[in-house]
Amino acid sequence: MLDTKYLRSKFDVALPYADYVAKGKPDQQSAWSDILAAAELTADQTKLVAGFTREMNILVSSGVWCGDCVQQCPLLQRIAEANESKIHLRFVDRDEHSDLAEQIQICGGMRVPMAIFMAEDFAFVSLFGDRTLTRYRAIAERQLGPSCPMPGAPVPTEELNATLQDWLNECERVQLLLRLSTRLRQKHGD
Repeated sequence: MLDTKYLRSKFDVALPYADYVAKGKPDQQSAWSDILAAAELTADQTKLVAGFTREMNILVSSGVWCGDCVQQCPLLQRIAEANESKIHLRFVDRDEHSDLAEQIQICGGMRVPMAIFMAEDFAFVSLFGDRTLTRYRAIAERQLGPSCPMPGAPVPTEELNATLQDWLNECERVQLLLRLSTRLRQKHGD
């Protein structure tokens, strides 16, 4: 069950982005580095994220080996970098933490990446992942065949930017949910 105590215990053993990626093989690390280098927030996106006032914890169930993770998780890292005091991002390997992966299945499968958004006290807020709408549209358009593209496969710039916006939209939605939460507004007096 995704209760606060369980989620906090998972977050406490999760790794920051760089440490998580370092667990991969050299070619996997390179693929993640390439996407991170290509991902840039616009000035307006950076301003939006910098304005977040509520802390949020994001726990991502992922696989360093997974093409969808390679093409999306670095985008979350870029978002987190824009407001490190409010966005706390950590990663766990899906297979090493199968007890968590089993609880956040989509369509009966343990998919990755799956991001669990939590409040400052690790109360569950949202679950987002597998692929964003932009990723699904792009894959459907290309009709790739395999369900998971190979890590390191080129990602068109417009797709990368739109996928970054998809993740940013979910982060903003969670931030607004946290800002408007009666419980948190009472706690913070705002």
